[in-house]
Parts: sequence; C-alpha cells; structure tokens
Amino acid sequence: MSASRANKPFFLSFEGSEGSGKSTQIDLLAARLQTAGHEVVVTREPGGTKLGEEIRHLLKHSHSGQDMCPETELLLFAASRAQLVREIITPALRQNKVVLCDRFLDSTTVYQGVARKLSADAVAAINRFAVGEVLPNLTVVLDLPADLGLARARKRTGEQPDRMEQESLDFYQRVREGYLSLAQSFPQRFLVVDGNLPTAQITDLIWHEFQRRHS
Repeated sequence: MSASRANKPFFLSFEGSEGSGKSTQIDLLAARLQTAGHEVVVTREPGGTKLGEEIRHLLKHSHSGQDMCPETELLLFAASRAQLVREIITPALRQNKVVLCDRFLDSTTVYQGVARKLSADAVAAINRFAVGEVLPNLTVVLDLPADLGLARARKRTGEQPDRMEQESLDFYQRVREGYLSLAQSFPQRFLVVDGNLPTAQITDLIWHEFQRRHS
C-alpha cells in the first residue's frame, strides 16, 4: 500500500445488537489495519473520553440510572457522543488516522428512536447537533437474531446483565428491525454482515469493503 493511501483518513463504525461480536471484529480489523501501515484509533460509545466513560457508567451500571426515562437516556448518549466527536474522532481524522468506533449515532436512532419509540424527528435533530458534520465513511451492522444475540451477551458477562441487557426480547427484536431498515434506507453507507458467519469470514468481508471504499 502506498504511503498516500495509508495516510488517508477513514471513519468506520460498528453497529448491532448486544452479543453480535462487534468487539471481536474491531480488534481483528485494528490489527490488520496496523499491519498494513495505518494509524488506528479505537474508541466506543458511550464512552471513549473521561467524561464519556462516566456517562457510560450512569447509563449502563449505576443504580441511580435504573429509573431513567427514555428522553434522559437519549440526551445522555448524545452528550457522550458530542464529547467523543470533538475530543477524539475529529482530531484523529485530521491527522489522517483510521477511526474504529464501537457504536455511533445509528445506535441512538435505533435504540432510542425505534426501540424506545421516541420521535424520529427529535432523535435525528439531537443526533445532528451532537455530531455536527461527522459521519462514518462505512457502518458495519453485524446482524443476528435477537434471541441469539441477547443470549450471547448475557453468557459473556457471566454476571448481572447491565441496564440495557435487561431489556426484553421484544425490545431487541425492534432493535434488529431498526438496523435492517436503516441499512436499507442508506445502502451507500451501510454493510450488513451475517453475524453467524465464521469469525474469520466476517473479518475478511469487512476488510475487503474497507479496501474498496478507502482506495
């Protein structure tokens, strides 16, 4: 790979329901990118910054968040995202790095907009305010049946599920449907991958799509 291509910025977000394998694929892609000569920044939502990690704890683990209303949840996710964009993502892209983010604004569109049934217009407006002009060049959705993904997530933790993992199967069925609908609406940005495929095959599919779009 030429130095000019290796130094071209790229923003790739990973989406999917709980237990879909995002963390595994991010780690594998990051290693392959680094081997190919890219500078890589790996981050996550909510979190990724000192402030964002505190918001993450409140959203997922804090006892005080158990009775959180959907509107508050929406705004907290947006607050964490706004900080992440300005503190981590935008500076990295300006330095021609590849940014891999575990979830981004599409999670809010699906989880808070579709699954929590908040106003789509309100969610879109808050998302736009949080991210400004920053959108992923590619969004990978790792698709799994809702029951399988949730079972994987709960098995993975080996302990009390976090606040989001305690949601019902119906909630996660709406999440899955929301992602598939979103990907169908914006095919130029989304790549939907069957999360039941072998891990190495999923990695190869993502790698080839990255190469195609980054060339």
